[in-house]
Amino acid sequence: MLFDVTRSGLADLFGEDRLATLPATAFPPSAADTEGARLLQAVGAPTGTLFLREVDGGSDRLPLVRDVVHIEDFEDAAAGAEGTEGTEGAGEWPVIGWLLNAHLALDPATGTVHAFDADEETVRQLHADVSSLIQVTLRFQRLLEEFTFSSGEADEEADEEADFERLDREVDRIRQETSDIDPFPFQDDDTVWSVIGDEIAAGQRFRGDSAGAHSPHR
Repeated sequence: MLFDVTRSGLADLFGEDRLATLPATAFPPSAADTEGARLLQAVGAPTGTLFLREVDGGSDRLPLVRDVVHIEDFEDAAAGAEGTEGTEGAGEWPVIGWLLNAHLALDPATGTVHAFDADEETVRQLHADVSSLIQVTLRFQRLLEEFTFSSGEADEEADEEADFERLDREVDRIRQETSDIDPFPFQDDDTVWSVIGDEIAAGQRFRGDSAGAHSPHR
């Protein structure tokens, strides 16, 4: 694993009821015993920003990429495109989650996580392994729930500017510290995590009952 992620660590931060997991039976045989699948079974991920897929009611299995997109369109678009190496056979990969506007799929052979954007018909590697997916998810979710905006009682304009400068620094710190270990989540400004980071830095995505949502400036 690139990142040390544990069930107890996530539960301490978010509580057991906020963690989503996937059962071993949800994965096809080729993926069920891989490190990525085991992490999603035993550790899981906090709910909120990332949504893990539910199993198909008929098969009790996760959908495959070919079940949720026209894989031929993606194969044509991926041919020779940067960041799409190793997508051969992607139609058989299990779809493990949904992030922004992208289906997230696990490549059982390499353990990598890829994002399939059905609107843009693009596919690209998003994480070097599942521990990276969990780590980025927990760090952004924790920021959304713990960041505190100023009350604005003294100088509202100055407080607002300082708040967003602090928030931008926190988002940038997540980007930099992640990229030092896994370059894929924030490889450029167009990855789904880069877009989500920009939204958070702009004061979006804070839940109604979170500290951030109480800002009078949003």
